[in-house]
Amino acid sequence: MSALRRTLLGGALLLPLRAGWASSLAATPAQTEGPFYPTSYPADMDNDLVQVRGQAAQAMGTVLHLQGRVLDANGRPIDGALIEIWQCDAQGIYDHPRQPGRERRDQAFQGYGRLLVKSDGTYSFRTLKPVAYPGRTPHVHLKVATSDGRRLTSQFYIAGYPSNESDGIFRAAARDPRQRALIEMRLAPAPGLEPGALATTMDIVVA
Repeated sequence: MSALRRTLLGGALLLPLRAGWASSLAATPAQTEGPFYPTSYPADMDNDLVQVRGQAAQAMGTVLHLQGRVLDANGRPIDGALIEIWQCDAQGIYDHPRQPGRERRDQAFQGYGRLLVKSDGTYSFRTLKPVAYPGRTPHVHLKVATSDGRRLTSQFYIAGYPSNESDGIFRAAARDPRQRALIEMRLAPAPGLEPGALATTMDIVVA
C-alpha cells in the first residue's frame, strides 16, 4: 500500500467533520438489512473496498470517500464501535449466493468492509459511489455495533437521486426531515484525495 493510500485511509485529508450538534440528536433511522448481507466474509475486509489485497486492478466505478463520526444521542463519540458497510459493484451486482448473475461481478471490488472507529468516533471508508439496480435506488448498507450492546442497521442514499422517492425503503426512513438528513449523502468532488473521486461526511447517531 502506498504512502498516499495510507494517508487517505487514515482520514487525514478528508473533509472537515460536522460540529455543533444539539444536546439531543435524532437517531439514524433503522432500516432493513436486505437479502445480500455476506454469508461469509471476504479474505480482505478492510476499509478500502476499491482495492482488494493482492490484486493490481482497482474496482470499476467512481471512488467515494465515505467518512464521519459514530455518536450517541447526546453528540458524544462512541469509542470502539464496529462499523460494517456492504454494497453492490458498479454493475449492480452483489457478492452473494442469492444474487442473479453473481458470476459477472467485478472481482476487483471487495463489496464489504469493516473497521473499529477511533477514540473520537471517526471512521472512513474508500468505496464506490453506489448505483441503482432493478427495484432499488442507489444505496450503501451499514451496521454499527457498540461495546455496550447497541445495534443499528441502516442505509445511506445519494441526496436528490431521481429514484429515491419511488423507493419504499427510502421513503419509510425519510419521513422525518431530521432523520432524512442522516441518510442522504451529499457528494462533492474530491480532487485533493484522488482524481475523479467524490467524498461525503455522514455522522451516524446510535440511540
